[in-house]
Amino acid sequence: TDLLPLDFLTKVLPANGVAPGGIRMVQDQGTRGFHLSTSQGSPSFPASHLFINCDYFPEEFSIVVTMKASRIASKKNEYIFTVVEEDSNKLLLGLRYSQDKLHFLFWNYGDRDHITFRSVKLADNQWHTLILAVSGLLLCGVDRSALVHFGKPFIIVLISRVLRRPFPAHLNTKGSRFHIGNRRRLKGLFSGLLRQLVLLPGSDATSRICPTSDPKLAILSVPQVLLDLPVKPSENEVLKYPYEAEIRVTLGSRPPCTKKQTGQLWFDTLRRGLYICDSQGWVAMLQAKQRLDYVEEYQDFYTNSETLDIEIFEIPSVGLFAATANRRPVPGSGIYKWTNGKFEPYQNITTYQAQAWKYFTIDDKSFLAVANFEKNERNQEYSVIYKWSQRRLKFFSYQTIETHCARDWEAFQIEGETFLAVANHRQGGNHNIGSVVYKWNPGTQLFETNQTIPTSGAYDWEFFTVGPYSFLVIANTFNGSSTQVYSRIYIWLGGMFRLFQSIMTFGATDWEVFQFGGRVFLAVANSQKYDKTGQSSYAINSTIYELNITAQIFVRFQDISTYSAVDWEFFTLGEDKFLVVANSYDGKSYSLNSVIYRWQGYEGFVPVHRLPTFGCTDWEKFNTTDSSYLIYSSAREGISKVLKLKTY
Repeated sequence: TDLLPLDFLTKVLPANGVAPGGIRMVQDQGTRGFHLSTSQGSPSFPASHLFINCDYFPEEFSIVVTMKASRIASKKNEYIFTVVEEDSNKLLLGLRYSQDKLHFLFWNYGDRDHITFRSVKLADNQWHTLILAVSGLLLCGVDRSALVHFGKPFIIVLISRVLRRPFPAHLNTKGSRFHIGNRRRLKGLFSGLLRQLVLLPGSDATSRICPTSDPKLAILSVPQVLLDLPVKPSENEVLKYPYEAEIRVTLGSRPPCTKKQTGQLWFDTLRRGLYICDSQGWVAMLQAKQRLDYVEEYQDFYTNSETLDIEIFEIPSVGLFAATANRRPVPGSGIYKWTNGKFEPYQNITTYQAQAWKYFTIDDKSFLAVANFEKNERNQEYSVIYKWSQRRLKFFSYQTIETHCARDWEAFQIEGETFLAVANHRQGGNHNIGSVVYKWNPGTQLFETNQTIPTSGAYDWEFFTVGPYSFLVIANTFNGSSTQVYSRIYIWLGGMFRLFQSIMTFGATDWEVFQFGGRVFLAVANSQKYDKTGQSSYAINSTIYELNITAQIFVRFQDISTYSAVDWEFFTLGEDKFLVVANSYDGKSYSLNSVIYRWQGYEGFVPVHRLPTFGCTDWEKFNTTDSSYLIYSSAREGISKVLKLKTY
């Protein structure tokens, strides 16, 4: 039969000129589609609007879909459409996809049949037109957008499945609704763009739309609003459909900026600035100028015991957190959540003289790795990776890794693969041991040894990129007899890290990399001079190095007098750039001023604020929607402090 196509998208669009809250029109890659949201009710319509004279779903039919979806998690499914009984919530029919599969589900005489097309990669951030044709015992899937890969746009790629039972001749839709982009629940919501969603009863739609000069956007029935160019409304006229270009503006805290986000906009509500991603970082387009006036004490941050390190991180849709690396195993290290304008206790985790935390993500999973310095109660040297549970809203032990007096973890990605490097400080009395780079195995879902790098009293790893090149620098502290030891910079070449440059340091405890104005800097925190004579000096210079692009080495840029420096933190406020150092000990006292330095161009970094601290070991800067803050950890008492940056 030659029946007319039934357009699902048109059914959920308004006829009165008032835009539905859950539908936005978005242009992406020059093509318009609808983005669906359930925040104001899921787009749906009664089945009786389609099947007026008969409640039965057609026995033979085609479904045509034009869609664009970004990459989703490997085990996640998203629904394109479903037919659901309103009273029982029973799924009568549905079409959903995962990362590399397409699933067709339908109710068949008391049982649900589930047909899977494998190696159908729809979630690749490209437009696709898909045809699903059902005829008796044969189910055929055609991805029209895949045809151009063969260089012959009129060749049909056909995937067939023989059904174990024919599609039911009497699938009753009475009392049911068509749900677009969902299954009448929050799980499995469609996150991409829909341009075409059509049911063609009684025939194979392939012949209707083939051949076509644009297989990715083959048309059977597309809503008119997606075909027309947007027009400027006249005065007193309301646009029928919300409209967006492909560039969206992200609000809130700083989002990632990679090649994938190139050209995207971000509005920083704190700085009141608009930024654009150039794949390397966020470039200011419009920004209200802020200047640092002074620093005021904001919160006495009581911790479980002395704190060696603080890690600030944000879990999407959950909140802002601080993880403290505490000395004592009981009650362990603490995780705190920013609540009502201050950090409140959230979770305790048993650790063994924890030295550092590192937060990182893989796909949509959140992890937190702790570097344990001491052995556990079973005399084992282990550091632990914890995974965030979205259901229980806590971190739980995920993987234990053998380490040796671990001082630091560094997480990073190279060419889409995730790595984790541990700084092993010593094994027994031997400081000259290997530190290890681990690589995430997507198959086993575990980190596995990738490379061992010789180190001497390793204290800190720092990863950074310069253009297409990836670097990893180690702070070596002690070689068994002296703190005068080379720290080393490695470059990623041929699938492994290779030595790039060695720099003489003095009890190096931290590297901080920062880039601005096309320049690349590395700041080292030197903690002390000590050799076989037994003489120690804590008042020594820490040094900032700058990358000489022509010579392809880092050269000395500026020496800064410090007192057993343990950490540098680089941050920006408005257009100003700052470095703050953690001065921990001068040979007599732990009560010292830690100093904030401001970039003054030709003068380099100059001191602008001196902050009283006690045994300071770490600085972190963080933003909330209200203000900017600094937090420092104390390795000598169970109180750290949150300081507020006052601007004008």
